[in-house]
Amino acid sequence: MRGVRAGRWRRVASQVGRSVAVWAVSTLTMLLLAGLLPDFRLQSADDDSATRIAVTAAFGAGAFGLLSALAWPLLVRLLLLVPALVLGLLVFFLNGALLLLALRLNPTEQGDAAPETAVVVAAVMSAVASATGAALAVRDDDAYRRRLYRLADRRRRSGPAGPATHGIVFMQLDGVGHDVLLDAVGKGLMPTVARWLGVGDGLGAARRGTHRLTPWRTDWSSQTGASQLGILHGSNHDVPAFRWYEKDRREVMVCNRPTSAAELQRRAVEATGDDGLLGVDGASRGNLFSGGAEQQALVLSIATRRRSRETRSRAGYFAYFSDPANAVRTAMSFVADVGREIGESTRARVRKARPRVGRGGLYPFIRAFATVVERDVVVAAVTGDMLAGRTAVYADLVAYDEVAHHSGPTSRDAEKVLERLDRSLALIENVAEHAPRPYRIVVLSDHGQSPGETFRARYGLTLGDLVRAGCGLPVPRRARRTHSGAEARAAVRTALRRPVEEVGEQYRPARGSEPIVLASGNLGLVSFPDVPHRMTKEEIDARHPALLTTLANHPGIGFLLVRSERHGGVVLGPFGTEIPLDDLDEKPGPLADFGPGAADAVRRTHSFPHTADIMVNSWYDPVEGEVLAFEEQIGSHGGLGGAQGKAFLLSPLTLSAPVEDGAELAGAEHIHRVLRRWLRETDGPQVPLAARRERRAA
Repeated sequence: MRGVRAGRWRRVASQVGRSVAVWAVSTLTMLLLAGLLPDFRLQSADDDSATRIAVTAAFGAGAFGLLSALAWPLLVRLLLLVPALVLGLLVFFLNGALLLLALRLNPTEQGDAAPETAVVVAAVMSAVASATGAALAVRDDDAYRRRLYRLADRRRRSGPAGPATHGIVFMQLDGVGHDVLLDAVGKGLMPTVARWLGVGDGLGAARRGTHRLTPWRTDWSSQTGASQLGILHGSNHDVPAFRWYEKDRREVMVCNRPTSAAELQRRAVEATGDDGLLGVDGASRGNLFSGGAEQQALVLSIATRRRSRETRSRAGYFAYFSDPANAVRTAMSFVADVGREIGESTRARVRKARPRVGRGGLYPFIRAFATVVERDVVVAAVTGDMLAGRTAVYADLVAYDEVAHHSGPTSRDAEKVLERLDRSLALIENVAEHAPRPYRIVVLSDHGQSPGETFRARYGLTLGDLVRAGCGLPVPRRARRTHSGAEARAAVRTALRRPVEEVGEQYRPARGSEPIVLASGNLGLVSFPDVPHRMTKEEIDARHPALLTTLANHPGIGFLLVRSERHGGVVLGPFGTEIPLDDLDEKPGPLADFGPGAADAVRRTHSFPHTADIMVNSWYDPVEGEVLAFEEQIGSHGGLGGAQGKAFLLSPLTLSAPVEDGAELAGAEHIHRVLRRWLRETDGPQVPLAARRERRAA
């Protein structure tokens, strides 16, 4: 008993000592800033003594710290309805207001600061206090552990006791291919993943792994929209690409457009008959689709809804912004990443690196949002979900995908992002030790990325220019850029609560008879909007005799898919190659270089109601693994060819094997069935949609 009491008193003394130390450092910081900033003073006009100035600084620092601890959570909770990025900026002004209030509380009324100066002083003091507390906690091995226990205990007291059954956290590393992950583990960039896989520690010591790594093959549309819809909702039928034109609705669908995402989710729910993978007691964080989860943050498919209790991102934003130091720390990391991107892009230009795409304009800020803000908010939301004991959590981290598009899948920039993602996985693993229920962590990707220069850079024209030439239409002398639409851009618009269509992209032609040409990585789609049905090869040849020949014989094109009146679907290649889909297994023709499964993927896409009149897949080099993107990306995905179609699934050994030995894990819908099975193995509730509606009605 005496030992327990002694340990308790030691912990109290340690906590008091850290608080006093943080207070002292904050006081010194305030004194230093008062000496450096002309609009910030801690003395009266009569030049007080050094002692009185020090007392003023100590009182101000203490009052600011106390107000931050007591008033800040309430302020943030009242402001959760504002957009995420606006809230992140508003944090600084609220922090400054708290500092001004702290100075006003001083009985001697000595302290004063200009409002803009107060914002700077409060930000610096919050950062210094956070850094000091973290540094002192390092010396106390149990400090972080005790904090997690306190959070977990608070969750337990505020709700029912946590169940003994396991929960599952699904972490999606957007765009990280199977081989990229293995290469990163081999280079020591991802020690957490290496430990899970039982990879040696570099000193020849063997480890016993806790996870298995399984590759899986994506659909022809190897991009987040198709993959995540299939994974979360069990159906990605009729998603032929990232962008496609629907003739019956006269509308271009874009997977990262909120209205399109909402429609795709509605169709999937209607097709499967249930809400999705996260239908009961689930949380969806940073995804394009909700998966049926009641708890959602940064989910694109709900971005256009009116904010309600169900769609409000309360848990994620409150967990992150309730600590003002988080905003300061994220802002500093944001600025650092913007600077890092500007430096790396300048370095690439100076070295005249090839391939290379433009990385100016707003891109450094979009990248920093993906690699810093989105990552921090999503990881904070996931840790909050685990401490709340939720059954299933699915989160998407888009950082690698965004950087790899512009820097390359194996670039130094992309490798640094993988290191940071590994640290995020380590944090989630640490939090799992203190959650009210045991958790299993599953890590997966939605696709990979294939390197290669752009179609425009190699040939001096875009796919749209080539189509116009084949149709006998005038072609601009200079090829215009084909805008890139990655997930991070959609996440920025969602965070700003501006679900705007993609600026600058004009999908509709000037005249109805002209084709609509859309790009999805190295997959292109050509549609004729004035023809209400999917045109046949014969109809296209009659209308534009040179078009299919021009496309099929171009060296940057791998193959075409069109509908034939005689054979149904046919694959077209150079030199007049024409192979019916039913004969592809025996005569793969132009699909031979694209590997096993290509024929099945093409046949499946041919069956979709909204497949384009002409589906165009770029050239692919099986030796170098390179493709030619129809967008401005040197790391691309969306079609067939190379690493983009080989994703991974990293699962605990305590769960059943995804597939039997020798079997292939193919398609996002197959992944959904595997994840469903794992939830059943952990006794995770999976209630059909009809039953859930009855529960809500009751």
